[in-house]
Amino acid sequence: MVGEARELAGDLLGGLGDRWRHTVAVAARARELAVTVPAEDRDLLVAAAWLHDIGYAEPVADTGFHPLDGARHLDRLGWPRRISALVAHHSGAGLVAEAVGLGDELGAYPREDGPVADALTYADQTVDHRGRRVTVPERLADVLRRHGPDSANARVHHLRGPRLLAVAERVERRLG
Repeated sequence: MVGEARELAGDLLGGLGDRWRHTVAVAARARELAVTVPAEDRDLLVAAAWLHDIGYAEPVADTGFHPLDGARHLDRLGWPRRISALVAHHSGAGLVAEAVGLGDELGAYPREDGPVADALTYADQTVDHRGRRVTVPERLADVLRRHGPDSANARVHHLRGPRLLAVAERVERRLG
């Protein structure tokens, strides 16, 4: 599963420079964090990390909301529904989906709470858009700076920021 996920991500994102560097670093981070999830879910976590941003790829983009577009693409390809759902909801996507009018569409995917979803979000939120390791507060500030004060991310930051910091606290506690 991990090899197939890496291959699909490479096919879709490999030519996208920083997006690819981010994806590679998030997958590497997920491998490090795999110790925080049950053994039977470790490959699932790393596969989801490889796939979390495929919705940015032009052939996949439909709504312009990458978590939803990526999840739908995975569904079309027959990937396990749990991976599609993890991709759909990574990094507080539900809050942003509501802000852009796609909450119902994203709601078609069950939102998982627990170690796997937390580890995926933490991996994504501790790697910046260029693939460099950062803290969660640094990542949040970078997203707001890049997307701007009128973006959907900015409109839900008062909800999303605390949620992502709580995820970070849980993952760091699991890391011991």
